Amino acid sequence: MTPPSPSPSISPGDLVSFAGECSTKRGLRFLHGVLLRRRHLLPAADAVAALAKLLRFAAVSPAGDLRHAAALLSLHLPFLSSASSHLAFFYNTLMRGLASSSSPGAAIELFAAMRRAGAAPDTFTFTFVLKSCSRCVSQRRLPSDLHAQAIKHGCLAAGSSHVHVHNALLHAYSSRAAVGDARRVFDEMPARDVISFSGLLTLHLKANDLDAARVVFDQIPHRDVVSWTAMISAYARARRPREALALFDAMPVQPDEVTMVSVVSACTALGDLATGERVRQYVDSNGFGWMVSLRNALMDMYAKCGSLTEAHNLFDGMTVRSLASWNTLILAYASHGDVESTVALFHQMLADGKAVKPDGVTLLAVLTAYAHKGFVEGGRAMFNAILSGNYGKVDLTIEHYGCMVDLLGRAGQLEEAYRMIEQMPIPSNSVVWGALLGACRTHGDINMAERAVQKLRSLNPEEGGYYILLSDMYAASGRTAEAMEIRRIMNQAGAQKTTGQSSWSTPCLPLL
Repeated sequence: MTPPSPSPSISPGDLVSFAGECSTKRGLRFLHGVLLRRRHLLPAADAVAALAKLLRFAAVSPAGDLRHAAALLSLHLPFLSSASSHLAFFYNTLMRGLASSSSPGAAIELFAAMRRAGAAPDTFTFTFVLKSCSRCVSQRRLPSDLHAQAIKHGCLAAGSSHVHVHNALLHAYSSRAAVGDARRVFDEMPARDVISFSGLLTLHLKANDLDAARVVFDQIPHRDVVSWTAMISAYARARRPREALALFDAMPVQPDEVTMVSVVSACTALGDLATGERVRQYVDSNGFGWMVSLRNALMDMYAKCGSLTEAHNLFDGMTVRSLASWNTLILAYASHGDVESTVALFHQMLADGKAVKPDGVTLLAVLTAYAHKGFVEGGRAMFNAILSGNYGKVDLTIEHYGCMVDLLGRAGQLEEAYRMIEQMPIPSNSVVWGALLGACRTHGDINMAERAVQKLRSLNPEEGGYYILLSDMYAASGRTAEAMEIRRIMNQAGAQKTTGQSSWSTPCLPLL
C-alpha cells in the first residue's frame, strides 16, 4: 500500500480502510502517526477498528514488525481498556505473533501482564499461550499452570468450540514429554479431531514407544500422508524395517518424498535389493526421481546392498548434487575398501566447479580408505593438507585423529602415532589409545604397549581387556613374571573384560 500524504482530508472511514490495506512497515508507521494525531477526532469504534487492523498487520503479517506491535498495544492500552468491549482480542493478536516468533517466551510474559491488568482471557488466548509454551524451553511457565488457568476461565468446557484449546494443551504436555498428563488430556477431551490424535501420536513417537504409537495410529479416523509417514519413518529409524514396509504396502494415500526416503531406508536396513528395486521403480514411475534426497537414499541402498555400479550410475544421472550426494558415494567406496575409486571421486569433487566443498565426513571417508589399504604417504599428505586449510575450514574430530593413528599404527609407525595422540588439540579417548595398543600387539612393541595401557587405565580403569592384551604380550615374549603381575593388578582393580568386545577397536569407518 502506498500511504496517502498527511492531510486533514483523511476521513475516519478512509483511515480504517487504509489500516486494513496496510502492507509495509513504512505504511504502518505513517498510519500509526496519523492515528496518534487524530484519534481524539475519531468515533471510538473507528479508532478501535483502525488499531485492530494495524496491530494485526504489525503482529501477524510476515512483513510486519513485532516491536512496533508491542509498542502500539502498550501505547493505546488505556484507550482500548475503556473503549473496547473485547480487550482480549488485542492481547491475543500480539500473543499470536509472539508465539510464532523466535522469542515465544514473550507471549507467556504478555499473558502474565494481561492477567495483572485484569483482562479476561478467552479460548484463543489459551491457544496462543499454550503454543508458546510448547515452543519455549523455559520452565518458568509449565503446561500445568496454564491448564489450571484454562479450567478456571471455562476454556476447557465440553463442546466442539473448545477442541482447539484441548489440542493446544495436549501439544504443550507432549513438548515436555509429559506422557501421563498428555494422555489424561486426550482421554478427557469431549471431542477429538485429527489434530488431537496427531498430537498423541507425536508424543509416543518422541518417547520411542512405537507400540503405543501404533495403537494411536490405528485409532485415527482419517489418516493423512503426514500420519502414515510419521509411523513409517519411526519404524525405519527404530530398525524395524519389515513393519515399515508392511505399513507402506497398506498405505491408501499418495506418499510424499519423506515417506519414500523412509521406505528406501527400510530396504537398506533389510539389505533387500529386490524390494529396493521395486521401490525405485515406484519412485521413477510416480515422479519422485528428480528429488535429490531420495536419490541419495537410493544410492546408499544400492551401495549397502553391494551394488556399487548401480549406485554410481544413479550418481552420474543426477543433474543436481548436494554434499550428501558426494559423501554418500565416497563413503560407499571407502567402506568397501576401494581406495582408488574413493580418491578418484574425491578429486572429481574438488575439480567440479559446481560441487560443494568437502566437509569432515568427506575427509574422514578418504582417510579411512587410506587406512584400510595402508597407504601411509597418501593419508599423511591428506591429513597435513587438512591442517593447512587446503580444503577450507574443517573442524577435525577424534575420528580423524583416530583414523591417522590407526593408519600409522598398522604401518608400524608407532612413535609417530603416539606423538600424534599426545599433541592432539582435543582430548583423547580410549578408542584412539586402544587402536595404538592393537598396533603394539601386531608389531610386538611391549614398551609402547605399556605406555598405551597406562593411558587406558586412567581413561577406562574398569575395562580389563587392556590388561589381558598386555599380559598376553608379556607371556608371548617369555616375561612370565610381568604377565602374572599385570593380571594381579587387574584383579586388584576389579577390572573385567567387556563380554563380546575386542580389547581395541578401529576408530575409522567400518567396512561393509
